[in-house]
Amino acid sequence: MHTGASDIPVDRHYDLVIIGSGSGNSIPGPGFDDRSIAIIEEGTFGGTCLNVGCIPSKMYVHTADTALDILEAGRLGLHATIDSVDWPDIVTRIFEDRVDPIAAAGEEYRRGPRTPNIDVYDQHAVFIGERTLRTGQGDQQKTISGDHVVIAAGSRPMIPEAIATSGVRYHTNEDIMRLPELPKSLVIIGGGYIAMEFAHVFDALGTDVTIIPRSTLLRNLDTDLHDRFNTLAAERFDIRFGRTPTGAEQTDRGITVKLDDGTSATGEVLLVATGRVPNGDLLDLPSAGIDMTDDGRIKVDEYGRSTSAAGVWALGDVSSPYMLKHVANAEMRAVRHNLLNPGSLQKMPHDHVPAATFTHPQIATVGMTEDQALNHGHNVTTKIQDYGDVAYGWALEDTTGICKLIADQDTGKLLGAHYMGPHASTLIQQMITVLAFDLDVREFAAKQYWIHPALPEVTENALLGLTFSQKDQANKSWERTAGISHA
Repeated sequence: MHTGASDIPVDRHYDLVIIGSGSGNSIPGPGFDDRSIAIIEEGTFGGTCLNVGCIPSKMYVHTADTALDILEAGRLGLHATIDSVDWPDIVTRIFEDRVDPIAAAGEEYRRGPRTPNIDVYDQHAVFIGERTLRTGQGDQQKTISGDHVVIAAGSRPMIPEAIATSGVRYHTNEDIMRLPELPKSLVIIGGGYIAMEFAHVFDALGTDVTIIPRSTLLRNLDTDLHDRFNTLAAERFDIRFGRTPTGAEQTDRGITVKLDDGTSATGEVLLVATGRVPNGDLLDLPSAGIDMTDDGRIKVDEYGRSTSAAGVWALGDVSSPYMLKHVANAEMRAVRHNLLNPGSLQKMPHDHVPAATFTHPQIATVGMTEDQALNHGHNVTTKIQDYGDVAYGWALEDTTGICKLIADQDTGKLLGAHYMGPHASTLIQQMITVLAFDLDVREFAAKQYWIHPALPEVTENALLGLTFSQKDQANKSWERTAGISHA
């Protein structure tokens, strides 16, 4: 037995203890070869993104996109149908052929001879003292401690009390993708990005989808995208806007969700997608003196350090204001640097965080909405560019896609970019670059080539449509009138 930081006898003391095998698993690298490391993961190795989140869900989304393209091919003069949807084959392709082997290989690698300085613990852990944890129970119980502890324990689905106490069988993102068969009907509680991605997947594959959002869908979007998306979604799904579930019961037809206005919604399967809860409350943080914010996140400073417990760091959903995998990865890189370079700390990278929702139409955003820009006192110029007004938009026969750019008239600096339509998550990358490198959008359009007739001309035309000065406006108006930018 050794003695941990809290003078508690421990079975093993480490230089570094990492809780969570998602982004936290990427911390150990060549710079840590001389350090003893423990990785604690009570679930499937690889975390939410790999196993029940970003990666498998987007594989389903691509399948759904393909199905929808077939169903809507008539607008291109193609008359096609889908003969059948082999749901078990889709599940097998995504999980048995791809995701599960990657998760298993990741754990095997960390347990194997190529990382001899790393031990893996696969039981639930709680803090019992300063940088000291107890893992497992009974004969499998171990007590470990570390000079440093990185908490990267992620988050879990939030379940409304009315559903949690109803006794009905419900699903979340953690198991909905492994259903044994495709349901004929699905009720989704929630109106955020998880709800809308799965609504798209199941509807495109032939399931009748009912959505119950407490207000509207994707309510944090810029108003122009929000209003257009909600209009389009209402044409596709049965949406009960502004309703709150009061209970649920199992019936002969499936699961009936009771709503606060006296109505109900019934489906073979119920999906709860009402947000996520940071997992810090499952770790007995007070025993280690680790403070939390009012909304349940671990409280960290600008470098990712716990504000109350020395030697404790946190990253990802358990502490970050952004529950996004690319943010967790960026925070991991900052924490990794800080562990290796205590004399030159890097701040957590929270500037210009982009996000995408892989529903239909696809949505991607970065920066401020128009309302936020106005509230911050900017002299705002905006431009909404339709996909259908550029040549590749003609090829797509697109009638709903838009790009909205928001800039400051006085400085020429981009404030926000918002895309809704095909390849939105790809098109927005140029605008992320503009924000990251603080470029002047008055020069950005003219100082580079835009391949004609590729879809990025949507961005080019939006940039040319921003107004700054009378001379600038006159030149760009002439270009658009002459058709130079897209014809």
